[in-house]
Amino acid sequence: MTTHKAVAYRILELCNQRGLSISGLATLAAVPASTLKNIIYDVSKNPGIVTIKKICDGLEITLIDFFNTETFKNLEQEIK
Repeated sequence: MTTHKAVAYRILELCNQRGLSISGLATLAAVPASTLKNIIYDVSKNPGIVTIKKICDGLEITLIDFFNTETFKNLEQEIK
């Protein structure tokens, strides 16, 4: 799995855990819904850390909480 797909997967996972829609998360995170959809639907290949931090703030979690998953721990090196 690529890093950007792992980020999209994690956003969806967190929304599902909290019963949130993408629009709901967008409101909580003060991020345009289109930005989140672009990340999730693989339009944006490089979501910025500031956007991810806003998502974390909206969900009241830390960046460590966001990235501390088996998915991220098991990512393969993307530069070969």
